[in-house]
Amino acid sequence: MEVTVIGAGLAGSEAAWQVAQQGVPVVLYEMRPATMTPAHRTDRFAELVCSNSLGSTLVDRAPGLLKEELRRLGSIVLAVAEEHRVPAGRALAVDREGFAEAVTERIASHPRIEIRRQEVTTIPGSGVVVVAAGPLASDALSQDITRLAGSTAIAFFDAMAPIVSLDSVGMGKAFRGGRFGEDQDYINCPMTADEYDRFVEALATADLAPLREFEAADRRFFEACLPVEVMAKRGRLVLAYGPLRPVGIVDPSTGRRPFAVVQLRQDNASGTLYNLVGFQTNLRYGEQERVFRMIPGLERAEFVRYGQMHRNTFIDSPRLLRPTFELRARQGLFFGGQITGTEGYMASTASGLVAGINAARRFGGEEPLAFPAETMIGALSHYVSNEAVVDFQPMKPNFGLIPALEGRRGRRERARGYAERSLAALEQFIERQRLLPTGATG
Repeated sequence: MEVTVIGAGLAGSEAAWQVAQQGVPVVLYEMRPATMTPAHRTDRFAELVCSNSLGSTLVDRAPGLLKEELRRLGSIVLAVAEEHRVPAGRALAVDREGFAEAVTERIASHPRIEIRRQEVTTIPGSGVVVVAAGPLASDALSQDITRLAGSTAIAFFDAMAPIVSLDSVGMGKAFRGGRFGEDQDYINCPMTADEYDRFVEALATADLAPLREFEAADRRFFEACLPVEVMAKRGRLVLAYGPLRPVGIVDPSTGRRPFAVVQLRQDNASGTLYNLVGFQTNLRYGEQERVFRMIPGLERAEFVRYGQMHRNTFIDSPRLLRPTFELRARQGLFFGGQITGTEGYMASTASGLVAGINAARRFGGEEPLAFPAETMIGALSHYVSNEAVVDFQPMKPNFGLIPALEGRRGRRERARGYAERSLAALEQFIERQRLLPTGATG
């Protein structure tokens, strides 16, 4: 007997690792490369299809706190990410190819993990199973999930940003530097008010790539990952107050803050590729070249990958899941990853970690564990399983999910308080449950 894990993305890889590290055999199914998704390009595990950034590393920021919790719990995904990080200031960004290759190698070499490269079209009717097929699960599996859950899935659109080659960026106009001069990891393309207005007008009127019929019928966007053209249509200054906000940026050629700035972030270890930060898009490829080359410094940009938009599917988790990520209606069936509504790479990883730990416990005859609500992992787990949530949308880690602290505090002091309380609660939980981290080596 073994635990079955379906899908080898971030959550599936993490879940399989956690199960195996508890001494339980695992069969990990991955349909690629025989069956590909609209967004993936390789057969590697944990392939990042959107940004290469995993968010802040600062512990008094919600994403940074989540990373610290994962580190203390022996997350394999985080360990490999830190081994393959590329410069990104106080964020953890990775060389996506090196990262995915290393996760694949680490999982494949684990003595208790058997990999089967085949599509799973129906969820096994018995045994302990973790479904981590991701929001791009195959049509057949998606239909079986909907049948099993007895609930309508929720469809959102997600998009990925384009990538350009470094040697095609005009550094006569663009310049290196982070916000408030903290680092030199980003390339900044400054805009005057006139340049910004012309760009927004072109962006708002550019031609979109056509959607397939089934996608066009349900075109809802996830608010935390809007395409830039959608933001441009919402108002002149939406982008200037969003991904193009120039706070903390000084143009060395003028000595002043630009009206708006487009930032480029390193995308690979060699530093030859950079992605446009926050530029998820569904423009036609030709329109991307025309409009994005209006950005100062990108007039001759070479696009090595265009932006894309695809439909993501999420289950109605508040009605279906317990905070252990086990299906309410079936003991031994767990879900993990973005299909549960844990949005973002690290949140997806966290749900896979919880599902994996609990799958191993269920396999061994123990009750699954719900993480403390004071921790970021627990807060996310309780959000996606909260039956009181009515208008359910995917959620990224944030301090608003954690029970409030007593007394009035400033924003930064409050954030530090959340972090200190969360990590203390996690350490007590680990000790009480004898949930010792297993480390990141097999």
